[in-house]
Amino acid sequence: MKPSLLILIPLDDMSRARIEAEFDVVYAPDPAQQAAAIATHGQAIRAVLTNGTRGLAAAEIDGLPQLELVSALGAGYENLAVDHARSRGIALANGAGTNDHCVADHAFALLLSIVRDVPQLDLATRAGVWRDALPMRPGVCGKRLGIVGLGNIGEKIARRGAGFDMEIGYHNRQPRAGATSRYFDSALALAQWSDFLVIATPGGAGTYHLIDAQVLQALGPAGFVVNVSRGSVVDTAALAAALMAGTIAGAALDVYEGEPQPPAALLDLTNVVLTPHVGGRSPEAIAASVENFLRNAKCHFAGEPLLTPV
Repeated sequence: MKPSLLILIPLDDMSRARIEAEFDVVYAPDPAQQAAAIATHGQAIRAVLTNGTRGLAAAEIDGLPQLELVSALGAGYENLAVDHARSRGIALANGAGTNDHCVADHAFALLLSIVRDVPQLDLATRAGVWRDALPMRPGVCGKRLGIVGLGNIGEKIARRGAGFDMEIGYHNRQPRAGATSRYFDSALALAQWSDFLVIATPGGAGTYHLIDAQVLQALGPAGFVVNVSRGSVVDTAALAAALMAGTIAGAALDVYEGEPQPPAALLDLTNVVLTPHVGGRSPEAIAASVENFLRNAKCHFAGEPLLTPV
């Protein structure tokens, strides 16, 4: 008999079919469906598949008395009640490493897009405006790239920056062992040094509004910020004010406070590029994330250690 799995996030048909080969699936990707699914099937559920944005609350865990495994599909798990789950002896896993390259690719796509102003140039070209009537945009090669969060994704962003002959600096809570990039002990100090600031740090209380008005002021009027981590890391009101006042030159965001709705204060600004939290999504990344979940589940139900434990 296959174990029962509650899926709380949207998945494509291929991914669902792959998982359904191993689990008796209860699929409830919409918030309106989730409470009903837990109420109806909660007594039988042994595993939950979620992500960092959706998470799993303590009250929901309490509605699943047979729960023994919770996995986040991607690397993030900031909205998962980790301590409460551990107090129940529930095994916790994530998808660390499965979409790192995809997120790093997207971070650089956003950086190039906003620095070179690709969306506005596209609109101008379609309107028949030729280059002589448009302002020149700065280049990327040789500039200073500051990375907030030199984890697995941040390290891959740094490698891409090195390919553009950029000087790399980073901020973590502690220096990363073996890192060759320049370390800064605060986001403020990193911003003062950087031309471009890319946010790749985990979300959660420890990084809430880490990028605030003071950091943006330090980045300066020629600076650009890119966020591919979590919307909560950037103070949206401070960012909107900085963009409107010319405190910074531009921003490119894949994540927002209040997702899935993008911040209304940013929608009419031309010095912002917005994408709908797709940095970690590609056919390759999703397939790898699903396979990682299945491998973790196989280990767990066989009584073996998880491959990517939280």
